[in-house]
Amino acid sequence: MSNHLLDVNSLAVHALPLWFLVFSLFLPRIALIIAWFDRDLVRFHLDSLLSPILALLLPRVLILVLIYRDQGLTMWFLIHAIVALMVWGGSGSYHTQRWRSNSL
Repeated sequence: MSNHLLDVNSLAVHALPLWFLVFSLFLPRIALIIAWFDRDLVRFHLDSLLSPILALLLPRVLILVLIYRDQGLTMWFLIHAIVALMVWGGSGSYHTQRWRSNSL
């Protein structure tokens, strides 16, 4: 029997719904808009100017912040971080290849 006074999972809130965690992997901006209208993001106090800017420019970063504030470093955070790295890492080579093939 282990006595952990403070465990990361015991501090987690888990207010983000499952549909948001799954849907935001594929369409992050649309998931943020739906969650905002559905009032799922109220408890995160997204009333600063930084939140709408992140939602427009880097929605995956805002989703990572939301997941971290809600659950901490969990499997969902790691999955979203890996997807973000794959999207950001792969998009540059696709556009460069496409530009080179159009210029020939």
